Amino acid sequence: MNVDRPSWFKIALKVRGSVIPSILPRILLCGGLGIFISLLHFFQLPVSLPFLSSIVPSLVLGLMLVFRTNTAYDRFWEGRKMWGTLVNNVRNLARQMWVAIEEKDPQDSAIKKSALRLLPAFAVALKLHLRQESVNPELEPLMSPSQYQKLKSMNNPPIEIAFWIEDYLHEQYERNCIDVYQLTGMKELINSMIDVLGGCERILKTPIPLAYAIHLKQLLLVYCLALPFQMVKDLTWGTGPVVALISFTLFGIEEIGIEIENPFGHDTNDLPLDNICAAMQRNIDDLITLSPSVHEQVKDQ
Repeated sequence: MNVDRPSWFKIALKVRGSVIPSILPRILLCGGLGIFISLLHFFQLPVSLPFLSSIVPSLVLGLMLVFRTNTAYDRFWEGRKMWGTLVNNVRNLARQMWVAIEEKDPQDSAIKKSALRLLPAFAVALKLHLRQESVNPELEPLMSPSQYQKLKSMNNPPIEIAFWIEDYLHEQYERNCIDVYQLTGMKELINSMIDVLGGCERILKTPIPLAYAIHLKQLLLVYCLALPFQMVKDLTWGTGPVVALISFTLFGIEEIGIEIENPFGHDTNDLPLDNICAAMQRNIDDLITLSPSVHEQVKDQ
């Protein structure tokens, strides 16, 4: 058992990271309506309308909520798989570049290290691109000043960085520092990194259809506002709390779908892209402390 794992009750009672702050106004509205209907029923006004339970069948609403949540989670999980693929591609490409590219001149090592740092720069630029943020100083230590300034004017910075990496590889091929098979293998990894970029953009730019989102919200609202009229005869003064509890359940499920459908933001429930990018930078820093290539080992023998 993991001793660092939080207790069940600590997680259950946690507000930060939950959807409670977002849905609280709606819960209070429905609960307040329930109390108001209870008051009218207390004064014997004809507010008990049990036939309203047939307006929005609970089964239909439940199926729509399940579909909404599953669709949002599929987007979240696909985004996580995309970034997992990117991590693997960066590690594999960095390893191949560090080991396979021969260093013929004294300055080749520094140039190779600069090219390797462009790999985590790609990830950071992708993160900023998905968050629709401009190029910021987070990228500055990962590239030359001229590259950093040029990147600020680019509409799609990750593509520009991928171009720089591929340009470096072609230059090494022309200098006979790698052969055509090594070049082809490295270019396939770069192509896979571009595929990750395209996949993440597809998730970002393909929201849940507006008509579906509107209709679901309308059904939720009608269902929750009709609950007090259905329950007041049996629950009387308990109508408000029960309606608030049901509203908390339904609005919470819908809000979870909204929270996770775009997994690239800064929210607690989004993917930890900052940590993933930092891990990639640490991997590159660790790699360049190792023996740079098999060619040096051959020379030493």
